[in-house]
Amino acid sequence: MSLTTKLKKILNWSTRSTPHIDLNTELYQQLKPFRLPLILVVFMIMIGTLGYVIIDGFTLLDAVYQAGITFTTVGFGEISPISPAGRIFTITLIILGFGVFSMSIGILVEVLNKGQLVNIIKERQMLYKIARLKNHFVICHHNEITIELSKQFRENHIPFVVIDPREDIAKIALQYKYPYFIQEDPHTEVALQKSFLSSAKGLITLSENTADNIAQIASTRLYEKEIGLKRPYYIITSATSDNDMVKLKKLGADRVISAIKLMAERLRAMSLRPDMVNMLESLLYRKDAPIDMEEIRIPDHSWMRFKKLKEARLRDITNVSIVGIKDSNDIFIPMPKGDVLVGTGSKLLVIGTAESIRATKRIIRKKQKPEELRYV
Repeated sequence: MSLTTKLKKILNWSTRSTPHIDLNTELYQQLKPFRLPLILVVFMIMIGTLGYVIIDGFTLLDAVYQAGITFTTVGFGEISPISPAGRIFTITLIILGFGVFSMSIGILVEVLNKGQLVNIIKERQMLYKIARLKNHFVICHHNEITIELSKQFRENHIPFVVIDPREDIAKIALQYKYPYFIQEDPHTEVALQKSFLSSAKGLITLSENTADNIAQIASTRLYEKEIGLKRPYYIITSATSDNDMVKLKKLGADRVISAIKLMAERLRAMSLRPDMVNMLESLLYRKDAPIDMEEIRIPDHSWMRFKKLKEARLRDITNVSIVGIKDSNDIFIPMPKGDVLVGTGSKLLVIGTAESIRATKRIIRKKQKPEELRYV
C-alpha cells in the first residue's frame, strides 16, 4: 500500500463516492426482457456468417458483413455473387431478422411505456450526486416551511437533500428548486441510506404530524448507533404544543421549534425593540452580513482547557468578541469577564467576521499554546 493510499485511508478520502444503495439490482431487473432479443440477434449473425461461409465460400469477414447487412435489411446488395441456395438462405435470414427486430422493438416500447426503467436510471444518477455531498442537511417532508428553508439554504450555499414519499416529488423539486431529493418514507432505513446520512451534518424533520417526527428522530438515532458515528447528528424538528416539544427533546431532538411560539417571540421583540431587531437582521441574518455569530465548543484536547478567558487573548489575536460562555452543565454566563475559567465541554458564543471566527476555531482546536500569543 502506497503512502498516498494510506493517507487517503487515514483521512477517509476517496476518489469517488458511491451511494449505500446504487439500484443496480433494480436496474438489472428492468433490463432482463432485453436478454432474449440480444441472444437472438447474436445467434442470427452467427448462423448467417456460417451459412455464407459454407454455401458460397465467403471469407469470414465478408460473411460477417453480408450477414449483418442482410439481417438488418439495409439493402446494400450482394458483396459477392451468391448461388441460388445462398439466395434462398438470404431470404430466410431477412424474414427471421425482421421477426427478431419486430419483437425487440415491441419489448423496448413496452418497457419504456411502464416508465420504471427511466425512473430507476434518473434515481440512480441522483443517488450518485447525493453521495458526493459532505456535511449536508437532510430535510424530511415537503411543506411550506421546507420551501422557505430551501431558499435560505440555497442563498447561503448549504447543501441539503429533501425526502418525501409523494409520487410527484420530482415535479415539486423542479418547481421549488430542490437540487437533491428522494422519494421514500423519511423514517425508513432505505431513505436514510439513499440520502447518504452517514456523511450528513444533521437532519431536519418538519412533518405536521408529531408522530412522524417522533418516528424520524428514533430512526435517525438508531441509525446513528448502527453505523457507529462518533459525532451525533444535529436534529431539528417542529412541534405545535409545549407537551410535544418536551417529548421530542426527550427522544433526542437537539432543537424543537414551534412556529406559533417563534412568531410570537419575534413580534414581541419587534414591538419592544424594533431598532434592535432591524439591526440584528441587517448584521446577522443577511447572506452578505458583515459580522457573524457562532457557538464554538472547546475540544477535549484544546490548550484552552482550565485556563482563564483573558489568557487566550482571542480579541487581540483574531479580533472576535466573546459575548457568552456555556459550561458543561448548560449554565450560560453572559458577557463573561476575563477571570472566567474555561472548563471541559465549555462553549463560547463569539461575534466577529466570518474570517475571524474561522481563525478563532483554528486557535481553539490547537493542542499546544499558539505561537501568536508571543506577539500580543
